[in-house]
Amino acid sequence: MPKNKKTEWQVGDPAISVVSDQFCNPYPMDLLVKRKVQNFSKDYYEVFDPSGNLLLQIDGQAWGFNRKRVMRDPAGFTILSMRQKGLALKNKWEVHGGESKEREDLLFTVQQSQAVSLKTSVDVFLPENNNVKKTNTCDFHASGGYSNISFKVFKADALIAGVTHKFTWGSFCKGKYNFKVRVNPEVDYAFIIALLVMVDDNENWC
Repeated sequence: MPKNKKTEWQVGDPAISVVSDQFCNPYPMDLLVKRKVQNFSKDYYEVFDPSGNLLLQIDGQAWGFNRKRVMRDPAGFTILSMRQKGLALKNKWEVHGGESKEREDLLFTVQQSQAVSLKTSVDVFLPENNNVKKTNTCDFHASGGYSNISFKVFKADALIAGVTHKFTWGSFCKGKYNFKVRVNPEVDYAFIIALLVMVDDNENWC
């Protein structure tokens, strides 16, 4: 892979399995993510394929500190849990398999790249990477925001997924809007969706 040149993860590249191999497909996936507020403190996301089939659902706290979100399959079985880790200048989440909190079940950690920035930027660390405080050693990096209405996820210099927000400002401030997500071949789409939800939580201010 060329250095210092942005490329895209393509057919034939190694699988990127973070949550599970079952979420890696050998072809690009276009997903629709719908978010809706249930009440003042809770909201949920639903993820559909182009045919309208439900693939994933995520529920949990919409606002507050030490938030927790749970990703489930269409039958309601828990896939992973996302937990925000206390008060810090750099927002941090830990993601575990199932409902676990145990270290051995940690799937990945997400941390803001900068404490204050107009553009959302986060670093992702896998469990075997112990250098969480050294952002230049992250396993994945994601950046974007509502100012440019886009969000991209990279492994090194390779684009592995891209997101486009589809909403009106009225529906956005009511907490009801959609995303279109393009996940490149062999990339774990459950991982991408979990990352998107955590970043979206950081962005919500209406």
